[in-house]
Amino acid sequence: MKEKVICGLQQVGVGVKDAKESWKWYRKYFGIDIPVVDAVGVAERMLPYTGGKPQPRYAILAVNLQGGGGLEIWEPRGRELKYPPQQPQLGDLGTFIAKIKSRDVQATYDFFQREGLRLLNKPCTSFAGLQHFYLFDPWDNIYEIEEDPFVFARSKTVTTGGTGGAVLGVSDMDRSIAFYGQVLGFDVVRADKTGVFEDMKGIPGGERKVRRVLLERSRPFEGPLSPLMGPAHLELVQAFDMPVVKIYENRYWGDPGYIQICFDVRNMEAVERDCRAAGHPFVCDSGVDFAMGDADGHFTYIEDPDGTLIEFVETFRIPIMKKWGIYLDFRKRDDHKPLPAWMLKALRFLRAND
Repeated sequence: MKEKVICGLQQVGVGVKDAKESWKWYRKYFGIDIPVVDAVGVAERMLPYTGGKPQPRYAILAVNLQGGGGLEIWEPRGRELKYPPQQPQLGDLGTFIAKIKSRDVQATYDFFQREGLRLLNKPCTSFAGLQHFYLFDPWDNIYEIEEDPFVFARSKTVTTGGTGGAVLGVSDMDRSIAFYGQVLGFDVVRADKTGVFEDMKGIPGGERKVRRVLLERSRPFEGPLSPLMGPAHLELVQAFDMPVVKIYENRYWGDPGYIQICFDVRNMEAVERDCRAAGHPFVCDSGVDFAMGDADGHFTYIEDPDGTLIEFVETFRIPIMKKWGIYLDFRKRDDHKPLPAWMLKALRFLRAND
């Protein structure tokens, strides 16, 4: 029987009002300029989270060839968007912050400062010993620029890579540690501290007393796309002295904010078996060979113990040269073996040129 293979953090999904406008900003400041998916369609398989009705949407899934996960920029169409009633606060339940890799945090900060971005603090050392800082994008999503030496294909002009993880609000830390260790293999606690943290002052709710835990994997990611995505980690936050809310309470999937974190996997049947055994069965399933624009795959969702959506995608093929109909096809590849770097670097032919 085949085993579950987790290849890496594929993307963090973010709901926006205007996908093209948002992507232009993410290209300029995060270098996320390679569109693997750029497609109009209808979200027909997320009915539990879209009011029981298929919802039109426009999606761009773009990556940074320096390495890391991408951003899935999701624009609902044909309905009025519902924003959070208030700015999400540290410890609120759900995906609160997306982490962006940087090989030079100070240089990234200096560039953002010159550009007049909404910086929330200065570079400093995190509770896990990493250099980092936080900022708002123009749509009130918080990003953390975090030290990460991993680089897949170095850029001469951009110091940031792709996504390297997320900050997730949880209600029961020990339960969530067990979940993310068992289901996703984040089984190493790199840091575990409780208090009011100086490095989080400036972000909404940063004055709260919280427990912060940084999780890593003892087993490296494997599989065809793992060299591009590189390592990732998850930061769990539990608040103690203030009431918390679910960030997506009474809102649809795709509404503005972080809608999911997504992992690239192989052998979806094994993923389903392991999730069910852990008490977290699939809540949405696209079925085999689901096309999204020029890419094909199989996607599913589960909920973490607090209802935060975790997506799995088994990628079948992605375009590298659309004009000539050339694709990377993973269906006959070794589930554990990474693709050669030269193949993955061919994604540069998709790069958007402003």
